Amino acid sequence: MEPDIKRRKTAEPVGVSTWEVLPVLSEQESQDVRLMPVYAAPVVDKKETCRLMKEVSAIYPLSDYPHLKRIRACLSAGSPHPLEMILCLAGLSGEQSGLRSLAELFPSGEVDLCGLGKPFLVHVPACAPLTRSQYEEATSHWPVSFHENKRISQALKGCLFSHLEKNSMQGYMELAIQAAQQGARQAMEPVGAVVVDPATSRVLAVGHDCRVGFNPLLHAAMVCIDLVAHSHGGGTYSFNDYPACTFLPVDNTSQPPPSLEDGLPYICTGYDMYLTREPCMMCAMALVHSRIQRVFYGAPSSHGALGTTHHIHSRKGLNHHYEVFRGILEDQCKCLAQLSDYKESL
Repeated sequence: MEPDIKRRKTAEPVGVSTWEVLPVLSEQESQDVRLMPVYAAPVVDKKETCRLMKEVSAIYPLSDYPHLKRIRACLSAGSPHPLEMILCLAGLSGEQSGLRSLAELFPSGEVDLCGLGKPFLVHVPACAPLTRSQYEEATSHWPVSFHENKRISQALKGCLFSHLEKNSMQGYMELAIQAAQQGARQAMEPVGAVVVDPATSRVLAVGHDCRVGFNPLLHAAMVCIDLVAHSHGGGTYSFNDYPACTFLPVDNTSQPPPSLEDGLPYICTGYDMYLTREPCMMCAMALVHSRIQRVFYGAPSSHGALGTTHHIHSRKGLNHHYEVFRGILEDQCKCLAQLSDYKESL
């Protein structure tokens, strides 16, 4: 049952310019910058800046908001004071009426207020920026620290993968599309999947949706996971009636078996999966449990769990996370939905 793989020429990518590999970020990385109100005040005497920072920080530390810089240069070019300082957090309501005075904010007298002007409210970023776009938005409100993830920045710019890599990705997704088409001819949902070992560039399994008349759990991703299990001598289901569902026996890969932990094999450790359609919640969690390394899907789904309705791949509390990218041959993958009409007419 070895996959029928036609080696693609890699001298010049074909059609790669018509699609992009886009990262599917976590909810925290993809959300808009959330703001919160704080009290700030002008530093009217620049010589008092260091002392004021030390004394104010002792009373109102920003330990829960280490990304915020306590001081910023005054935004108004004609302002008589050069700097502005965060004093403390304000109420969630913003306290728009009845602003508190310096004496009310520092009633204990532990801060020498000499050098500070009248307090005012300003909205600042509540969370540390995780992407450059978040950083640029955040700094338009107040200066923040930013530790850039170079890999994410490269991915967002479309520079993470080379043309040669994109050419290979297109070949893998074309295999998944072909599998989906063959599955549709057997009255299946037109969704295809491919598992690849990126260390060797070998296709380990090719599958399609097998739910109709077989098992309601066998979405394309689940089929491919089971096929990889077959390649290691395991597996639960028989796919003899589905010639497009194939696997490469592990003995032919010259690779060691999957890593073990607590006696349980993680059959997709280090592997990539290519899917024509964004996986659902069940499949996304199955990919967590199988320890997949990366997932590439072509078209989003209204019930997809890797960016559309949820971000399972980055959910805190899970003991495994994987990278997700979308967009490979997206138009062709979207066209597969039209095959559903053919399936229903059978």
